[in-house]
Amino acid sequence: MKLIATDLDGTLLNQNGKISKGNATALKRAIDQGVEVIVATGRSFSAAIKPLQDVGLVLPIICLNGANFYSTEGKLLNSIPLSRSVVHNIVSDSQRINAYFELYTNKGIYSPDRTQFMDVLVNIMLSANPSLSREEVEHIAKQRFQEEDFNVLKEFDTLIDNSTIEIYKILAFSLEANTLDTLRQNYTNKENVVVTSSGYDNAEFNHPDAQKGTALSQYAEERGINLADVMAVGDNFNDLSMLNIVGHSVAMGNAEQTIKNKCTFTTTSNNEDGVAKAIEHFLN
Repeated sequence: MKLIATDLDGTLLNQNGKISKGNATALKRAIDQGVEVIVATGRSFSAAIKPLQDVGLVLPIICLNGANFYSTEGKLLNSIPLSRSVVHNIVSDSQRINAYFELYTNKGIYSPDRTQFMDVLVNIMLSANPSLSREEVEHIAKQRFQEEDFNVLKEFDTLIDNSTIEIYKILAFSLEANTLDTLRQNYTNKENVVVTSSGYDNAEFNHPDAQKGTALSQYAEERGINLADVMAVGDNFNDLSMLNIVGHSVAMGNAEQTIKNKCTFTTTSNNEDGVAKAIEHFLN
């Protein structure tokens, strides 16, 4: 094994959004043994680098599912935006079916007011979990979202048409499965967009060339590493593009069953140092 690629949320990060001591130690041991490590996440760079800095890890980062690639020095080396026409269509469709959405751009993150969507989400979760306090439920609800700062907008056409703005990813949420399925189906098998997911209640839209697997493959080729000598670890559908191409594909214990079925090895959950245990399994 010459290269490890790991997802963040639901994989390297535990339920508190932190990298455990066990996971950090295992990654550092792998690096000391000459194995390269790269992060591949749906997060933006600013949100991805924070948990790494907390444990002293300095790594290259594939961001926004492959739309951005940053060096270990934090330099943006590659970016792949969506076309403006696709963004207009997705935003329009999201608004029409009342789905909440966020636009990830080179100038920050833009979305409608999240408050109303969060209120609905909290009330649904309170009904399903009457033993929990509202504060506990609000904390759980906030964890559904990536830790990002965002700007609230009411009108999006001007932003989308701004030539200085590049839009790398659209993240759409809905609490109604049929609504989200309709949105996904509208853009499945299209030439200019790919649809993935990092959870049952969201859909992620990227340029077809902006996928974790594509970015990982390019990085491995540049480093002279055969994909057969790469381990990739993930938990959800936006990880499949990299899990499908590597020699050692690892599903988290908390992963969807479909993801587990696609992988050669299943480790423990993200709250049980699953990444560390996978590293130990393949390094020993």
